[in-house]
Amino acid sequence: MKVLKLPLSEDVVRSLKLGEIVYISGTIITGRDEMHIRVIERFKKKESIPEDVIGAVLYHCGPIITENNGKKTVVAAGPTTSSRMNSLESIIISKLHIRAIIGKGGMSPEIGKIMAKEGCVYLAATGGAAVTLAENFYAVDGMEWGDLGMAEAIWKLKSNKFGPLIVAIDANGDSLYERVNSSLKR
Repeated sequence: MKVLKLPLSEDVVRSLKLGEIVYISGTIITGRDEMHIRVIERFKKKESIPEDVIGAVLYHCGPIITENNGKKTVVAAGPTTSSRMNSLESIIISKLHIRAIIGKGGMSPEIGKIMAKEGCVYLAATGGAAVTLAENFYAVDGMEWGDLGMAEAIWKLKSNKFGPLIVAIDANGDSLYERVNSSLKR
């Protein structure tokens, strides 16, 4: 088990082993379909994007956040199905220099190849554990693109030890999901 401190360097990412259990310490950025689409549109128009997402750890998550007396609290933060972003993710990884993606269900072999080229890993979070995972966030550090709605906005969530997460696609493009699929075809 390792606790990875953000920001992640490419060397640290490339040292992670398939199947290794890790935790994240630092600010994690959330983003789902609409965030990906907006980033890509802004790149095409040569418009700015929030600087906090560059080199970030991106969590495929639409958190539920409440506010009480001016303090925002994450009450649910489960992973969403990452394969929904397969057609969008290569641009996000390469243009934003994303070092890790957190989600559930894995991503395509094509995205694994982009991860290998760019120095990125896929970290699997446990589906169905939204409330338990939310307890790992001690603060909401901000939000961008609130017009997309709570689930689709970019949230900046702080954690001292977010996880456990499993390295499910490493920076060589090797995938636990592909290994399981291959073993089932025998």
